[in-house]
Amino acid sequence: MENKAIARTLRLLSQLMELHEENPFKIKSIANAYFKIDKLPFAIKDKPIDEIDKIDGIGKSLASKIVELLQTGELEELKTIIAKTPEGVVEMLDIKGIGPKKIAIIWRVLGIESIGELYYACNENRLIEAKGFGLKTQEEIKNAIEFKLAANGRFLYAKVEAYASTLFTQISEWLVKVDHNSSLGFAGQYRRYCEIIDELDFVIGAENPETVEQELLNFTHISIIAGENAFLATNASGLKIRISVIPKENFYLEWFKQTGNAEHVEKVLKLAGNGSFSTEKDIYSRAGLAFIEPELREDFDEIELAIANKLPNLITYEDLKGSLHNHSTYSDGVHTLEEMAIYCKETLNMQYFGICDHSKTAFYAKGLNEERVFAQHKEIDALNEKLAPFKIFKGIESDILNDGSLDYSDEVLKSFDFVVASVHSNLRMDEEKATTRLLKAIENPYTTILGHPTGRLLLTRAGYPIDYKKIIDACAANKVVIEINANPLRLDLDWRWHRYALEKGVLLSINSDAHRTEGFHDMRYGIMVGRKGGLSAEKCLNAFSLVEITAYFEGKRV
Repeated sequence: MENKAIARTLRLLSQLMELHEENPFKIKSIANAYFKIDKLPFAIKDKPIDEIDKIDGIGKSLASKIVELLQTGELEELKTIIAKTPEGVVEMLDIKGIGPKKIAIIWRVLGIESIGELYYACNENRLIEAKGFGLKTQEEIKNAIEFKLAANGRFLYAKVEAYASTLFTQISEWLVKVDHNSSLGFAGQYRRYCEIIDELDFVIGAENPETVEQELLNFTHISIIAGENAFLATNASGLKIRISVIPKENFYLEWFKQTGNAEHVEKVLKLAGNGSFSTEKDIYSRAGLAFIEPELREDFDEIELAIANKLPNLITYEDLKGSLHNHSTYSDGVHTLEEMAIYCKETLNMQYFGICDHSKTAFYAKGLNEERVFAQHKEIDALNEKLAPFKIFKGIESDILNDGSLDYSDEVLKSFDFVVASVHSNLRMDEEKATTRLLKAIENPYTTILGHPTGRLLLTRAGYPIDYKKIIDACAANKVVIEINANPLRLDLDWRWHRYALEKGVLLSINSDAHRTEGFHDMRYGIMVGRKGGLSAEKCLNAFSLVEITAYFEGKRV
C-alpha cells in the first residue's frame, strides 16, 4: 500500500470519528498523521515494521494501524465505524466545502442520508433552516454536488494512463496468440491526449475478425460483452472500455475515424473521398492536407492550417531545457532546495531550475517572509557555485491579493530573477472581480509569469471565471508569460486558449509546480496539453536554453 492510500484511509477514519463525536485528541492525532504521511519523502511500505513508530508524528498506536493496513489492506476500526454510518453519509465526505461537523447536522438534525436527498433539500431551500447554514452555504453545497454528479464516470488522463498501458500490453499479448498479424491502436479521447477521459477506446484490425470477436468474450483480464457496434467493458474503477474489431484492410480508416472528433473526421473524409488507405498519412495526403497529429484533431483551425501548410512543429519533452515553478522544504515541498536542483540537473539532465516557494501570505504553506527570502537567496548563490554551469534561478510564487497587488514590496520583488503571480485565496469571484484582480497583477512590472490562471482543479473545482481574451491581451501588452500548470489536476491554462495566446505573441511556460522530485515528471502532461493547443518549442519559455532564458529574465527586470 502506497503512502497516499494510507493517508487517505487515516483521513477517512479521522473524519468519521469526528462525525461520531469521538475523542477529539485521538481525532487530531490521526488527522496530523495522515498529513505527515502524505508528505513523507520515502515509502512507508519499505520501512522495517519495528521502525514505523519512530517516524515523526507516528507513535505506537498509529504505527499499529499502519502495519495493519500494510499487512491486510484494511483497518478493522474503520470497517466498524463505516458499518454504523449510512453509505450516503460517508459519500458526503467527498463533497467539497462541507466537513464532518456540517454533515453531522445534515444527517442527525435534518435526517438526510444520501447525496440525492441533500441535493433535493437544497433545491427545496430546506438547508438554510439548520443551525450554521445560510443561503450562501446552501448554494455552495448545491453547486458542489452538481459538479460531483457531472464527474461520475470521468477520469483524469493521468489516472487512466498506467491502466491503459497495462491493458494495451495485455491485449497485444493476447492478440499474438489469437491473430498474430493483427494491428492494435488507442483511439478516441485517450489518443487525442484529452485531459478528461470518459471512455478508453481501442481499435483492432484483424485478419480473422470473427475469430477475434469470439475469443474476446473469453478475455481474462476484464469482463467483456458484445455491444451493438463494439465490445464493451467497465473496469473495477468504473472506467468504460470500448474495443472495435474490424478487418485489417480497413484498420487505418477506422482508426482515423475513431480518433478525431466527429467534425474533424467528416471534414477530412469529405476532402479525401472513398477508398482504402494504407496509413493515416495516406488519408491526409489524398485530402490534400499535411499530416495532422492525433492530439490536434479537435476541429479548431487545424484543417485550415494543414491546407496552408502552416501546422505548428509541436513541442516535445526533449525540447525542455529547464523546470520553472517548483517548491522546496522552504515552504510546503517535500525535498530540500539542493535535492530538487540536483534531481533536475542529474536525473532530468536539465540546464536550469527555478525555485518558486510560496510567498508570505500563504502562511498555511509556510510562505517565506523577507528574512527567509534572503536566507534562501544566500543558499542559492552557494549552490550555483557548486553546481555550475547548471543554474538555479531565484523565483517566488507571489500571492495575488484580493485587490490584485502582490504580497511583497517592490524592493523585495526586484531581488528575484522572476516572479510567478498566482491566486490562492478568496477564490469565489464573479468574472468581473476575477478579471480585474488578475489584470492588476499582470500590470505589475515585477510579474514574469501568470500562474494557473483560473485556479481550477479538474473534476473537483471549476475555477473562477475570467475574461480570457482580456487576460491574454493584457499579458501580451505587458510581456507576461502564461503558465501551463502541468499538474494533471490543473492543466491550467486550458489548451483551448493556447492558440489565442500564441497568436497574440504570448509565451507559454510548461511548469511542473513540483512539490517533490517526482513532481517534475508531470511536465509530460503539460507537454501533452501544450501540443493540443499548438505549442511549439520556440514559444515555450522553459524550452529556451540557459543563455536565452537568462537574457530573457534580465531583459524583463525593472
